[in-house]
Amino acid sequence: MKTILILAALLTLPYLTFSQKVDGHISEKGENGQSTPVVGANLYWLGTTLGTTTNETGYFAINRPKGAELLVISFVGYQTDTLLVPSTQTRIMHTLQSSVDIEGVVVAGRAAGTHFDRVNPVQTQIITRNELERAACCNLSESFETNASVDVSYSDAVTGAKQIQLLGLAGTYSQIQVENIPALRGLASTFGLGYIPGSWMESIQVSKGTASVANGYESIAGQINVEYKKPWEDEVFFVNGYANSLGMAEFNTNFRMSVSPKVSTMVLAHVENMSFENDHNHDTFLNHPLVKQYHLLNRWKYDGNSFESQVGIRLLDEDRSAGQLAHENIINPFGIDIQTRQYEGFGKAGYIFDRPNTSLGLIASASMHDQQSVFGQSLYTGRQQSLYSNLVFITYIGRTNHTIKTGVSFTYDDYSESLNNLSFDRIESTPGAYLEYTYKWLEDFSLMAGARVDRHNMFGTLFTPRLHMRYQPIEQLNLRASVGKGYRSPSVIAENMYLLASSRNMVFLEDIGIEEAWNFGINITQKYMLWFRELTINTDFYRTSFANQLIVDMDRDPTNVYFYNLDGESYSNSLQAEVSYSPFHRFDFSVAYRWNDVRTTINGELQEKPLVSQYKGFFTTSYQTESKWQLDYTLHLNGGGRLPNTNHLPEELYRGESFPSFITMNAQVSKTIDRWDVYIGVENLTGYTQKNPIISSENPYSPFFDASMVWGPLTGRKFYIGFRYAINRQ
Repeated sequence: MKTILILAALLTLPYLTFSQKVDGHISEKGENGQSTPVVGANLYWLGTTLGTTTNETGYFAINRPKGAELLVISFVGYQTDTLLVPSTQTRIMHTLQSSVDIEGVVVAGRAAGTHFDRVNPVQTQIITRNELERAACCNLSESFETNASVDVSYSDAVTGAKQIQLLGLAGTYSQIQVENIPALRGLASTFGLGYIPGSWMESIQVSKGTASVANGYESIAGQINVEYKKPWEDEVFFVNGYANSLGMAEFNTNFRMSVSPKVSTMVLAHVENMSFENDHNHDTFLNHPLVKQYHLLNRWKYDGNSFESQVGIRLLDEDRSAGQLAHENIINPFGIDIQTRQYEGFGKAGYIFDRPNTSLGLIASASMHDQQSVFGQSLYTGRQQSLYSNLVFITYIGRTNHTIKTGVSFTYDDYSESLNNLSFDRIESTPGAYLEYTYKWLEDFSLMAGARVDRHNMFGTLFTPRLHMRYQPIEQLNLRASVGKGYRSPSVIAENMYLLASSRNMVFLEDIGIEEAWNFGINITQKYMLWFRELTINTDFYRTSFANQLIVDMDRDPTNVYFYNLDGESYSNSLQAEVSYSPFHRFDFSVAYRWNDVRTTINGELQEKPLVSQYKGFFTTSYQTESKWQLDYTLHLNGGGRLPNTNHLPEELYRGESFPSFITMNAQVSKTIDRWDVYIGVENLTGYTQKNPIISSENPYSPFFDASMVWGPLTGRKFYIGFRYAINRQ
């Protein structure tokens, strides 16, 4: 560790001189008059080799060589522009022309709401704000309705907690970050998807397989990074209201202001209320919990010539009640009450040196998660205090196409957990260091190889190697391959809190070790011109093979759940193909199919993992009229799978060996009127629901009560209505 720090310091010393940085945003004006970011636009100073590209928000930052004043901006399908940038100018806001007039012929384009990053060696799908608005996106768990790669389902039939799956694996195996800061870890993993409001999000990046070693040793199945709205580029004022037929309503607002030419700030607020009691299947249990949530975020940005920084605070307060309805025939109802408080402070700082592609950055955060909860007669309390820091230094060797990223990180988690009279207190601290090399040959080939070493106070030394490659033999074809290792320290009680909504006893057969797995993947992205329009076919295959895994055994008997380490084989194979096409103007569609083969050794037998669909079919389409009406429709075909063993239950409670396939449909109609967007829609159009999701619901204190075997929708047809209003929307 000392050696790495000394080397980083020596590399830094030669570049501690002042330079001028030029940054800004590149966008294009759509047909409705709104500006949308251009991702991957190329910029370089005329007469030099110094260049850069715009990121997923259209933002760029580039050093200015001495005497350079002409900046060239280009992107496929747009006019190439050369801008005169005087030495006194440091910020550029430029709009590319998406249509070209040649003797009366007009060529126009409409940006897709979801697209694949064409230059990143890591397979990454970017979900933009336009895509998020295609469905009623109340929070992160509902942001993947129009995405074929990420599955979302309920973890149990009473608490309303949702979980995601990527590559057929639970969401805990996907690293979730908010602007490259780890989020929804440990105690926040159960209900955390509901802690990120949809209207706050600017974009989501979904990566399959292991990610960059700079982000840590996790991300076994993939990585999901959420970008919030920015105080220097988004609406001056925004407000959103939403209500649905179940009685749930929410209100969101954000506003920004420039305090000075270099300082800007933004405040985001979210209020959510669900107060209607719904019991559609008449089993005396609420189909949805009663929720009150208040959420506030304030962030500040300082933007200097060579130094920039951000700081912010976030506060969350949520009360959640669920369980049996009060009824005169129920003497002791099974009630669930969960109170959650979150506090977070974060900061970022970056310095750009007087050398191309050379910078030093620091990301740091401190957070506290506190939960007090009651599940029937069980009492669970938990508090997690966390610190995170990541120091990153980026430079190049020889030429700018040989990039080095190195740094040190530190993660600290203080857990205070208790379940009834059992304590699960622990402290986890992990210092680490990493080195990553990236080679680029024009836009045809890129290789990213990295490794990191972490020292975990409970599990010892963790070595994490990773390799990603991208090859573009022709302009229309992208080939990717990846291999890497990942680790994960499980929070057994918090991550399996849905089991508290049952009478099962938790039995620990041994001390649980750290989870460890290898991930291998290949990806082919092919583009064709079909009837003068671009058709994209994206195919990928990923295999995850576990060396150790936490086994949650619900098959051995119906009154207990057993926790132990993997003793045998465990793997996940996931094959997916997706086709996207726009057959005519303003009309887009995507169709996809995924096959999952997920098997784990449970109780000495390699068998199909329960509650995982064997396949997934997907279709989504969108049409926008010239009068600014938009119609959206999405269909999900969810394949069947295995259920946990219920052979030992009484005959009237037996649930069979598998669950069937089923279809869900969502639709939405929206209209843009000046600064207003008004939308109305329906979820689960066919009204399909899982029958009797709760075992022994009539007697929740019996040894057979279980609300954790959920595989399908719990609510029938749900209608919603909402609006968005924005001033100075970019």
